[in-house]
Amino acid sequence: MTSRFGALDPGPNTLPLVAIGYVRPARASDAAEIARIQLTTWRVAYRRILPSRVLDRLDEDWMAQRWLTAIEAPPTDRHRVLVAVEQADQAYLVGFAAIGPADEAALAPGEDALPDTVAAVTDLLVEPRWGRRGHGSRLLAASVDLWRADGFVTALAWAYQGDVATQRFLTSAGWRPDGATRALDVDDQLIPQLRLHVDLGSAEVEAA
Repeated sequence: MTSRFGALDPGPNTLPLVAIGYVRPARASDAAEIARIQLTTWRVAYRRILPSRVLDRLDEDWMAQRWLTAIEAPPTDRHRVLVAVEQADQAYLVGFAAIGPADEAALAPGEDALPDTVAAVTDLLVEPRWGRRGHGSRLLAASVDLWRADGFVTALAWAYQGDVATQRFLTSAGWRPDGATRALDVDDQLIPQLRLHVDLGSAEVEAA
């Protein structure tokens, strides 16, 4: 028998293979795979948003080292890296999220420092070939649970204005644009972004 996970011969008395998705904290051994997923996803999802010359120059080993540092030595105990896993015939790491308190990177131009009750998504990506299987929603739901446990009341996320998929994903989970915008200078090209936010106590987020 052939399945989407490869050629299988389960025999007449074996139950069909069922894939299970879950989220767990990242481990040091995940750093290289997180970097690979990030680079692969950026080159697919952002190929019409970011300059191709920038995407082509990204160093996967350098990215892996940064992820290792984020996992092993986070700035605070409220900074976390989570990974999404699909378990079938073996475990596949399929996506990740980096979350924590909102710092300077979460600010709009000219904005004052945000209260310590505001959280931010730094990254939330699922490798395209594993898309539409609930992994992004599980990562976001796990982030919301951790934010609430850490005492956050609001969360923020920046999205490229051209990244309609991310905006649609977040708004379907109760997030809304808060009116803040900015433009990132990427290799002398300005890339516009908009910011979304969510009230972590809202019923809509509970149901998402």
